[in-house]
Amino acid sequence: MTETEAVKSQDTPFEGGPMDGRVLPVLVGPTGHPPKTYRIPVPDPDGGPPTVLVYHRVPRGHSRRLGLIQGWKYRYDPDDRSGGKLRWPWSKPSDPPRGTPGDTHG
Repeated sequence: MTETEAVKSQDTPFEGGPMDGRVLPVLVGPTGHPPKTYRIPVPDPDGGPPTVLVYHRVPRGHSRRLGLIQGWKYRYDPDDRSGGKLRWPWSKPSDPPRGTPGDTHG
């Protein structure tokens, strides 16, 4: 691997949850941005399934003049229900809204 093919990372701060205040090097994609969601599996001390901490990428700040994003940080999301699945724009919603027309159940 040459220097131009080196894997790039960006020091990214974490906010909230067990990782609050830590800064980790996160690999960036071809666009130069870290992934939108960062999942951290934490092993269970009793040997059960690991707990997964979910963090979502949010802007760290914006420039005054043009409002451009000044970098990224990850914010803890304890209520994440995505389950690690990709959401495509054409996907059906996982939970249909209640009280839709023609709903006779309630």
